[in-house]
Amino acid sequence: MRRIKDWPADERPREKLLTSGADTLTDAELLALIIRTGDSSSKSSAVDLARSLLSRFGSLRHLATASINELCQQTGIGPAKAAEIQALFQIARRFADHRLQAGQTYSSSQEVFHHFHERLCDYRKEVFLALLLDTKNRLIKEVQISEGSLSASIVHPREVFAPVLKESAAAVLFIHNHPSGDPTPSREDIEITERLKKVGDLMGVRVLDHIIIGNGDYVSLADRGVM
Repeated sequence: MRRIKDWPADERPREKLLTSGADTLTDAELLALIIRTGDSSSKSSAVDLARSLLSRFGSLRHLATASINELCQQTGIGPAKAAEIQALFQIARRFADHRLQAGQTYSSSQEVFHHFHERLCDYRKEVFLALLLDTKNRLIKEVQISEGSLSASIVHPREVFAPVLKESAAAVLFIHNHPSGDPTPSREDIEITERLKKVGDLMGVRVLDHIIIGNGDYVSLADRGVM
């Protein structure tokens, strides 16, 4: 099998990018530029390795969630290449991460989805967050309450409302992700929300919403009238 440097210049990913722009490259060609070298034992080029990875994981989105160990199961991918691949996707997440900043006002569930989707949609565990707000619904602080298993996150009212009291928040908004990609609320999600809402009412803290982030979609329990 020919090495990439033996290919015609207009077929090599780097030269193709420099000549025609990054948007003309396929997913495999872009990934090959990160991998850089192929696997000499199987005589595979970097593009071949990239194609094999995409075939194994199904898409760039699924590849982005792969662990170091999972990446290294692909012949030709060692810890160094796996680390470079993970670094690539982490840079992409941070570039797309438009976090709410302290002092910004919460206005809608759609806005929260916009700020948190890229950050949470690839998580393989459920992460439960609380946004602490002042009397004008301006963000005081974001707090991670828990990180659960692949199927559920255990949330206790005392863990949720301790930082609320510490920061003297007037309102709180809850966010968590569904690793499955389907944001449909489970019975547990609804029960947790109802329990936290009751505690908030007793404490005089407004519980504004519980937003569940999926892959490309979300559910607001407030918008659904659950709260």
